Amino acid sequence: MSTFILDACVAISMLVEENDTHAARALQADVTNQIHELIAPDSLPIEVAHALTRAERQGKLMVGEGQIAFNEFLATCPKLYPYFDYLDRAMQLSSRLRIGVFDCLYVALSEEQDCRVVTVDERFLELFPDQSVSLHSL
Repeated sequence: MSTFILDACVAISMLVEENDTHAARALQADVTNQIHELIAPDSLPIEVAHALTRAERQGKLMVGEGQIAFNEFLATCPKLYPYFDYLDRAMQLSSRLRIGVFDCLYVALSEEQDCRVVTVDERFLELFPDQSVSLHSL
């Protein structure tokens, strides 16, 4: 079984209809079938909740559907690692590379757990080729 770190953009695609939803749901099926295992920093639920309420504001979801989708996410939530343990390294990466700390938390976790971040974020894939893998290549 391969272990991957679940990026927030992929988690959202599992819940909200987007361009990458089919591939994201296929990944979720692979997890259910024990082909892959997913882990994440424990900041992931906050990012998912934020994106779901934003989807409601943008009209992608009806008001209240975000909570339903969030409950679905919690039911299949990956194993979470305390973000605080990775914050120093994330800040170093963020300062050096001029990208967000949230993204760098995933990289710091990747370095420690020796597994890749599954994402659809092209910039992330370019900046961290050794720590990331495209959702579409799984």
